[in-house]
Amino acid sequence: MDATAQRRELRQQLAERRRALTPAQRIGAAQGLRRSLEQLPEYLTDARVAGYWACDGELPLNLVIPPLAARGQQFLLPVIGPGQRLRFAPWQAGQDVQPNRYGIPEPVEPQELLEPFQLDLVLVPLLAFDRNGNRLGTGGGYYDRSFAFLREQARPTEPLLVGIAYAFQELPQIDAQTWDVPLDYIATEHELIDCHASGEDGEAHT
Repeated sequence: MDATAQRRELRQQLAERRRALTPAQRIGAAQGLRRSLEQLPEYLTDARVAGYWACDGELPLNLVIPPLAARGQQFLLPVIGPGQRLRFAPWQAGQDVQPNRYGIPEPVEPQELLEPFQLDLVLVPLLAFDRNGNRLGTGGGYYDRSFAFLREQARPTEPLLVGIAYAFQELPQIDAQTWDVPLDYIATEHELIDCHASGEDGEAHT
């Protein structure tokens, strides 16, 4: 089996495991995720925080988003734009969304669209990760294309990229592709992982 087929099979297995979680498991993970993110100063202070609308079993951000508004921070959702790149629209609880071509909800007729470089912190969905910040996404390449400019910059910088995942989505190693944009941190329901920490395994904050 070639590398592409292996990645496809791995994506399928992890997506199925994610979909199989019970509502109680998801709620518990959402609570743990908030505790992990609260250890990241940028989550508590950055002005513009982008996230995602959880689909297909992704770890929900429903407990992570409300504190942002309470602190006066802006939350944004991705919108697929020209050239298969993402832009980001401010969104608040209760505002209308509509499914895009992949069935993922996007804000309806956003008044403002921000470019990726205008963000401070991005909560990135994924299917698998390793502790060096390598990420396996759904295969569309939207995040890698949109944040490609970060490959030319010393990291970490703004925007800070934080992968969001269940702990079981961790792999020992993911072979990076030339177009991949690595993550700065990964937040799971159990810990905050610093991908820039010295040492092979990264430094975990539990």
